[in-house]
Amino acid sequence: MWRYTSIRDMINILKSTLISSTIVVILILIFYRFEGFSRSIFLIDWGLTFLFISASRVIIRFYYEQIQNLPSLNFFKSYKNSDQANILLIGAGDAGEKILRELHFNRDSKYKICGFLDDHKSKAGKLIHGVPVLGKISDLYDIVNIYQIDEIIIAIPSASSREIRNIVNSCEETGIKYKIIPGLGELINGKITVKSIRDVAYRDLLGREVITLEAEKIGAYLNNKVILVTGAGGSIGSELCRQICRFKPSKIVLFDMAETPLYEIDLEIRKIFTEIEVVPFLGDVQDIVQLKNAFKKHKPNTIFHAAAYKHVPMMENHPWKSVNNNIIGTQNVVEISKEFKVERFVFVSTDKAVRPTNVMGATKRIAEIVVQNQNNCELSDTRFMIVRFGNVVGSAGSVIPLFKKQIEKGGPITVTHPDITRYFMTIPEACQLILQTCSMAQGGEIFILDMGEPVKIVDMAKDLIKFSGFEPFMDIDIEFIGLRPGEKLYEELITEGEGIVPTTHKKIMVLNGQECNLDSLKGNIERLTECCKSQDHLEIKKMINNIVPEYEYEKE
Repeated sequence: MWRYTSIRDMINILKSTLISSTIVVILILIFYRFEGFSRSIFLIDWGLTFLFISASRVIIRFYYEQIQNLPSLNFFKSYKNSDQANILLIGAGDAGEKILRELHFNRDSKYKICGFLDDHKSKAGKLIHGVPVLGKISDLYDIVNIYQIDEIIIAIPSASSREIRNIVNSCEETGIKYKIIPGLGELINGKITVKSIRDVAYRDLLGREVITLEAEKIGAYLNNKVILVTGAGGSIGSELCRQICRFKPSKIVLFDMAETPLYEIDLEIRKIFTEIEVVPFLGDVQDIVQLKNAFKKHKPNTIFHAAAYKHVPMMENHPWKSVNNNIIGTQNVVEISKEFKVERFVFVSTDKAVRPTNVMGATKRIAEIVVQNQNNCELSDTRFMIVRFGNVVGSAGSVIPLFKKQIEKGGPITVTHPDITRYFMTIPEACQLILQTCSMAQGGEIFILDMGEPVKIVDMAKDLIKFSGFEPFMDIDIEFIGLRPGEKLYEELITEGEGIVPTTHKKIMVLNGQECNLDSLKGNIERLTECCKSQDHLEIKKMINNIVPEYEYEKE
């Protein structure tokens, strides 16, 4: 077992030799009063004891790691195996060191680390585990040719999107394969390993800013508590489950109506967070009996309501589905939460609820009103809050998977309009900020996440084409097909007149609590439900307009 000797073992040896030497000194002091003993002999004895015990272990580790396992350090063998690939690491920080250690000291590794590139002046020419920092990132093209590099690994998890974009452009110029270490927000367990290395994705160019979370405040309502997440199998819901589990709840209930996604997130959470009780619950938010059974059995403290229908064109064609799931489903979860005296209720909303031009956005706006009125009208002691944000990269409803499929087929990529823009953020970033808002809420607020600058969809399409090694409009064409039913050119996060104020977190803003507004809901939701039974498109949209006057629809 000495082949696994570490710094911790050295510290333990140091402690044990100090204790044993101290005992020897005390015994000699008691029995001999140091007569005939030189004082320096005790210090020499301790030093030699520590040296020989440590050396015996270090030599064993050196043998197994360097002499036996690594041909590169055996003077009687060739420097590099023919089946090994030359790897260049960009980033000589903690992440690069961890990747180097895992690859360098792995007996069966098929990779040979040739060096690092880093722009930090103090690291130039230095060695990390015997591997040199060869130069700056701007030297990438020359270094690749000189050292015959086969693959590049970008190991800077804290890099900004602009820095990653510049590095990726440099990698593209070399013409060789390159991969990346995920941003810190994606590393759920906080560990950087070889398994975490993946291909560069569009989300890496969009934003990799490290979100500063107030861990103590978040832990106060999550740690050792029972948490229930609706829509747990969805893109946002599943990431919420991962992020929540970082704060060690006693139990997490995964509530979803889709069997396969629920099964997958259940397996994943159980594997990563073995100490947390994970309960998958196959249920529908439209079924109040199923909800009541889940609440009665597990008694959750905090609810994250992420279950919703989100596809705009689909909901335009099936408005009754949108009403039943987004409005009635939300109302059911709200009522059951009040009945079981849940402490906090977080409703995940969308920017499409602002001045909605489609059924999906309008139903989410009505659901916002239902949730907001619970505290504004003093209907409950539960803290109800809403989090509103735009599109997330990598979600099931994202345009990126569609673009990738179109590129694989040789194009063209279809974009609805040359000027259409959307706000985007990464799924981990959105979910981390949702957890942060929950710690700030007093009840009845709408929190707005800072989405940064809007992105032109056509620019996104061009980036993805370049990512795939093609030239836009030459190898892969882009076609403009016109706006879909209910689709806007520009999305908004606030409505004119809504008072938005900053919070203690730079990425989160909050809308001032509005007055109690039950008049728009009285009887209208019941009548809307009745309209859904007949599946009358026009009547459903008319009733939605009664509740949300800013929603406009085509009167057929």
